[in-house]
Amino acid sequence: MDHTVRTGTESLWSALGGDPALVDRVEYGGPAGLLAARLPVMELARASVAVCSLAAVERAGLTGPVRVDDGAVATAFVSERHLRVDGRAPVSFAPLSRFWRAADGWVRTHANYPHHRAALLTALGVADTGADAVDAVGAAIGGRGAVEVETAVYAAGGLAVALRTPARWAEHAQGREVAARPLLTRERLDEAPPRRRDGPLRVLDLTRVIAGPVATRTLALLGADVLRIDPPGRPELPDQHADTDVGKRTSALDLDRPSDRRTFRELLDAADVLVTGYRPGALDRFDLERPGLVTARLSAWGDYGPWAGRRGFDSLVQVATGIAVAEGSAERPGTLPAQALDHGTGYLLAAAVLRSLTEQDRDGGTRLVRLALAQTGHWLTHALPRYEPERYVTAAEGPLGRLRHALSPVAYEGGPAGWSRPPGVQGADAPVWTTA
Repeated sequence: MDHTVRTGTESLWSALGGDPALVDRVEYGGPAGLLAARLPVMELARASVAVCSLAAVERAGLTGPVRVDDGAVATAFVSERHLRVDGRAPVSFAPLSRFWRAADGWVRTHANYPHHRAALLTALGVADTGADAVDAVGAAIGGRGAVEVETAVYAAGGLAVALRTPARWAEHAQGREVAARPLLTRERLDEAPPRRRDGPLRVLDLTRVIAGPVATRTLALLGADVLRIDPPGRPELPDQHADTDVGKRTSALDLDRPSDRRTFRELLDAADVLVTGYRPGALDRFDLERPGLVTARLSAWGDYGPWAGRRGFDSLVQVATGIAVAEGSAERPGTLPAQALDHGTGYLLAAAVLRSLTEQDRDGGTRLVRLALAQTGHWLTHALPRYEPERYVTAAEGPLGRLRHALSPVAYEGGPAGWSRPPGVQGADAPVWTTA
């Protein structure tokens, strides 16, 4: 397997504070060419699954190899496309969740949830006429600037993001905050003693939509007792539930109701791990801190910068950070071949929880890990090597003029760096050998 694969795994494992020697145990295989994109999406997918598996075997004390199959990885990263419920394929995006042309560019909206759809329509001054709302929304957005739409929809509690180039995101205040920070953070908050655990790990799951649920789905696979809590009036979308709540139990609690809040506090008191995926600050009033707890906080944009309090999803992060431009064309923005920021962050989050538990078992301490989709996007676009043809071509002057051509792929230590002569004018060489 090429060096790029190992580079990604080494980078993530280092960010998780893992023993570098364990990376040698990872074996890669499977079909090639999956999750094809201009950005190194397959490398992100493969590396995030690899470190999750490494963290699992480290915690379990196993000594065998870790096998990463590209076919299994690529399939899992588009798991929603393979889901069938009694033969029915799921609906990934609602009609109002899409790209729209604005007066000066493009906007992407996310309106899968009824309350987000309602907020979008309110912000645009569009009546909810069912399927007919698509044309009305298109007309409303088409008459406004992209950033104007983004601002208005967020102010109304909806989700819309203006398309930005990588350069514009790098200049944006939130983009600068993301670029200045590490991929993830891991903190020990106190000197709480190591916990004694009887029975399965208890994981309280307060997440929604892919990244967080993928992480907790993975912890359930590894034997954890995962209990997901949603507000009664806003359950998870049925197809999202079918895809990402495998292995878990789910319940509904209204934390604004005293009796439900008491139940939640009792659950939290007995939990080993808390995973949250709501926007930063949204759950602060519920006092989620407990000595010896491992807390994993997931957000879209990070809990810093001017967008810290904003909601977001993978598709919107791609649009804001320039990924949609990198994957698109002059005519239209593009998308990654999977919701790779979500899935990759999910496996990375599970790995961070497992590593925190391993360290906590040895050294104690209340632990906090923080991840953001925007940080994973920055790692994808800036840290991973990608195919750049310019690295593999050369140019020189010769009889034909300035010639640019591909380098030879034949390479070995002590071998030639290139050809000894450029091509000449056809037929101009004497018909003799140059050697005696």
